Amino acid sequence: MSIENHKLSVSEKVGYALGDLAANLIFQTLVTFIAFFYTDVYGIPAGWAAMIIFWAGILGGAVFTPVMGAIADRTRTRWGKFRPWVLWTALPFGGIVMLTFATPDFAPTGKLIYAGVTYLLLVMIYSANNLPYSALSGVLTGSMAERNSLSSYRFVAVMVAQFIIQVLVLPIVLILGDGDKAVGFERTMTVLACAGVVMFLITFLTTRERVIPRPEQESTVKADLQDLMRNRPWVIMLCLTTLVFVALALKGGSYIYYFSEYLSEPALVAFLEGIGFNGFIKGLNRTLTGMGLTEFRWPEDPATSAFSLFNATSIICQIIGIFFSKGLADRYGKRNVFGTALFVSTLFLLVYIVFPPDAVGLIFLAQVGHGLAYGVTVPLLWAMIADVADFSEWKNNRRATAIIFSAMIFGLKVGLAIGGALVASLLSYYGYQAGLSAQAPETVAGIRLLISVFASLPFLIGGGLLFFYPINKQMEDRIETDLLVSRAQNVA
Repeated sequence: MSIENHKLSVSEKVGYALGDLAANLIFQTLVTFIAFFYTDVYGIPAGWAAMIIFWAGILGGAVFTPVMGAIADRTRTRWGKFRPWVLWTALPFGGIVMLTFATPDFAPTGKLIYAGVTYLLLVMIYSANNLPYSALSGVLTGSMAERNSLSSYRFVAVMVAQFIIQVLVLPIVLILGDGDKAVGFERTMTVLACAGVVMFLITFLTTRERVIPRPEQESTVKADLQDLMRNRPWVIMLCLTTLVFVALALKGGSYIYYFSEYLSEPALVAFLEGIGFNGFIKGLNRTLTGMGLTEFRWPEDPATSAFSLFNATSIICQIIGIFFSKGLADRYGKRNVFGTALFVSTLFLLVYIVFPPDAVGLIFLAQVGHGLAYGVTVPLLWAMIADVADFSEWKNNRRATAIIFSAMIFGLKVGLAIGGALVASLLSYYGYQAGLSAQAPETVAGIRLLISVFASLPFLIGGGLLFFYPINKQMEDRIETDLLVSRAQNVA
């Protein structure tokens, strides 16, 4: 077996996946809570929050990411190209996270400046960390089957992070802040930032770069960019990634408003009682207090409680979907499986527009279908980017892994910026005002559109783009075989 086709050990896969767990503790917080944190915790008007999220995301992500890709591709150290960046950015990442979720008592203008600067720095350090980390998956092994397996490991880690953030963060915020959400967010994010630093260090220590560019390979940034512009799979993946993360930010940032402003509180109470969830929490607390421990402070209001349980349901279903991903991709190819699963998940998202406010059971059932189908797609997006890097090497005889992976991070940042800004902008457009006992009917109608129609459109367009993506199962096998021969000749 050649070194480029290396079979990865379980410990290396787990060590690599911890990097995604660390990054997603922050990324999932941005997707789910950044608009809520700015509007309802730090007291920034929704319109200004939208401007901060959008422009910081564009400048820190869209502008900085390609620059970071070119830098990473030209990094030369005894540890490789990409591993050093995971090490170098670990501590700055943790520090900036703590600053971003601090809530200093400034005047309104001071709050805007502080939020804008810290969010911009966070997006930039995320790019400097996550782009080399993502590119690392393309050089750990040249085996596409091993990359499929690696992607499954890392996205189980993503789901664990998603569970922690979407299900447990609000209870932890209440516990650590003793009911004060501002203090709770500061302390919670400090804990998560410190844990993330440790996990990044483990990723650095447990991985090894094996796919090495040809010794004679020399290329300029201009040549790399020209190759990219002629690389149709890369262009399609750039657009697809952007659309996927626009949709994720839209639906992820809107769910909390959907539960608090649209769904019927009596129906939520009846649902939680009917499935025995409230009884479970009471029993858990009796057990904890009987052992002399502190109660688990699950959110007492029905909307927040049901929202957290709703996210838990989705994450569990996505994890189940992930386990089917590798087998389906190995048999049918990543493109076909990704497109089919994305379309099915979109249908389950669209049906939210027809649910009445008391149809809580149907809403949870739709989320089960959406989670199972979307979970299949989760590992494939990143594995497809690694395939695009191979396609570029196969076609151009030059490998520029990081700048190709910059498509993913570029699209992620732009999608997050657009989607997050759209949540805050559309809430402002439909007249949302934090703290009201009841929102206006047009505001509630806008929230329903946000999580159904608006969130579905990017998924549908992205699925359509895959009809023009040429790397099917047959081409995957041909590229892998040809590159193994080419690399073996290069080593000889």
